[in-house]
Amino acid sequence: MKNTFSFALPLILFLGLYPVDGYKYTGIRRLERLRLRLAGEMKGPAPVVGGRKLYDEIKLHLYDTPAETLATFPEADSALQVQIKKLFVGRDKSYSVSLLDITPGQPIRFASHRAGYQYQPGSVGKMAIAAGFFTELQRLFPDSVKYRIWLLRSRMVIADRWIHKASHEVPIFHPETRRVEFRKVQEGDTFTLYEWLDYMLSSSSNSAASTVWKEAMLMRQFGRFYPPAKELEDEFFNKTPKKTLQAIALSVVNDPLRRIGIEDKDWRLGSFFTWTGKKIVPRGGSHGTPNGLLQFLLRLEQGRVVDPWSSLEIKRLLYMTEKRIRYASAPRLAKSAIYFKSGSLYSCKDEPGFECGKYMGNRANYMNSVAIVEKPDGKVYMVVLMSNVLKINSAVEHQTLATYIDRTLTR
Repeated sequence: MKNTFSFALPLILFLGLYPVDGYKYTGIRRLERLRLRLAGEMKGPAPVVGGRKLYDEIKLHLYDTPAETLATFPEADSALQVQIKKLFVGRDKSYSVSLLDITPGQPIRFASHRAGYQYQPGSVGKMAIAAGFFTELQRLFPDSVKYRIWLLRSRMVIADRWIHKASHEVPIFHPETRRVEFRKVQEGDTFTLYEWLDYMLSSSSNSAASTVWKEAMLMRQFGRFYPPAKELEDEFFNKTPKKTLQAIALSVVNDPLRRIGIEDKDWRLGSFFTWTGKKIVPRGGSHGTPNGLLQFLLRLEQGRVVDPWSSLEIKRLLYMTEKRIRYASAPRLAKSAIYFKSGSLYSCKDEPGFECGKYMGNRANYMNSVAIVEKPDGKVYMVVLMSNVLKINSAVEHQTLATYIDRTLTR
């Protein structure tokens, strides 16, 4: 029997996250191309209105809210709960959603539908890698954001065996010549830690995800002696027992989730995103629930994912400034700022008359959308939509539900 199993994102996909003026703060070179386009100095489409926020305009909405006031989700708002339930009447039973309206100056409202069901999170799990990486960065420099930024901008990491099999193209911009390449990461490519983080989230690069996770493990292992010489790095990964490597890897990405109250049953990342990563570090199981992922967004807005600076920086890394897909592509949201991560995972099995295709698995067909939405009128809400509708591409359905959910919340 033939089985296929794939993390699914288009090979030419380039979303484009982080604020449009972020190059001068981060040194992420592809952002300069975005700024030049917006300024009319380079050809190319400008970001949608909702994608034009600047670095200093991105805030944490619940930073000043006492942690104990939102230690858990509030009781479901009865009116909102009825409206949300109606959206799923007649739809596939695999849909689940969890949402929280945190509009400033208004009562916080919560509603959900099957929000405790577990799904394979796919690329949404890269947010856990980000949390783990920033946790290790904070361990290195607990009292200095300045040195954290210095390391993010100055540490150059060369692409090596961890990147294979590269599956997603990334934009590689050369500011000096204003030339851009759209291609998969190749061995020998050199990017800063900031750029690897950006590629992991903006292009959802599996190569970048494995590289960032690997660097976080090195931070944990070598502490103040990070970064190690290449010989010491290779010795660590080649000679450390596999079970020990697995324990370190799982601790790096899952402990930060437990510290903010997300239980193992609600979100766990268990495997690297490249086959070489899985070969070096034994894989484990991954799963997530809408409630678990929503809690991550809540803690992010509270400044509790690692610390306030890390939370804000992760939020900036999730800010969608260019191409919008799936949930975030709803035309109704074009003027809204969206902080977004999408994840897909599909697998196929032999079935007479069925031909396997991207996002159309007949064995599993997960599609997940995680978003914080800031409306021009001040409305702010966060939503997690997860589904496993077999044999169809659910991207359009996620877009449609985004329209309905936004309409429901803004009545």
